Amino acid sequence: MLINATIDKLQAMSLGGMARALAEQLASPGHAELSFEERLGLLVDREATDRENRRLARRLKAAKLRSEAVIEAVDFRVPRGLDRATVLSLAESHWVGAHRNVLVTGPTGVGKTFLACALAQAAIRRGHTALYLRLPRLLDELVLARADGRLPRLMTAWAKVGVLVLDDLGLQPVPAPRAADLLEVIEDRSGLRSTIVTSQLPVGHWHEALGEPTVADAILDRLVHEAYRLELRGASMRRGEEPVTEPVSTDRASSTAATPGSTAPGGPGRPKKGRADTGHPSTKP
Repeated sequence: MLINATIDKLQAMSLGGMARALAEQLASPGHAELSFEERLGLLVDREATDRENRRLARRLKAAKLRSEAVIEAVDFRVPRGLDRATVLSLAESHWVGAHRNVLVTGPTGVGKTFLACALAQAAIRRGHTALYLRLPRLLDELVLARADGRLPRLMTAWAKVGVLVLDDLGLQPVPAPRAADLLEVIEDRSGLRSTIVTSQLPVGHWHEALGEPTVADAILDRLVHEAYRLELRGASMRRGEEPVTEPVSTDRASSTAATPGSTAPGGPGRPKKGRADTGHPSTKP
């Protein structure tokens, strides 16, 4: 049949969405009542939707997120310092377009990695690229890439990622040579791309974990300046313990938290020389 040949041609032209939509129209008597323009519009819409879904699937696969976390699954009932308005505002990903960073700190098991991956996935769904890396693995990868000549290519690839998730900063002290490599990664992205960093250490203690003081100052200056902070507290959610109910805040005031890219009063500034912004308590989001 002529229509079968048309469907085959659509498939051959990589217009699978239109081909499937056409087959569905032929199988549905109701479509016969539509005009040619309406039916063509439905075919084009289906193809556009299919292509966007494929692009989204590729971005999600390339991101290598540790968990399939989504903002809708974040549990705000557990009192661990998460403000719903702040998190939902960050999920709109305006901070990615403004090339700002998000710093997530708190003890083990309170959901730092889940939240970081959820924010990264929200950015992916809005058209940005992302990549998840545990910091120890990133540092090891830099050493291997330097040895086999892949370093320039690897640095270029990381510099192009819209949202780079660096998990577990400060889990182990970073030796001075590797801290210098990390500085190069951060420098390539500073003011051009966004980075999410998670750590069990408060931001004020990052300086000691980043090797040589001058390099640590440079790294923190680029990460902390105008970054959004989410400071989580409480017992580990993995153990099912009763969480601590002490309220925790972020560096964005409630009046501005819903608009990533704005600077709240008392928000993060450049860290003091030799220390990582140790003097600023967070403000309630």
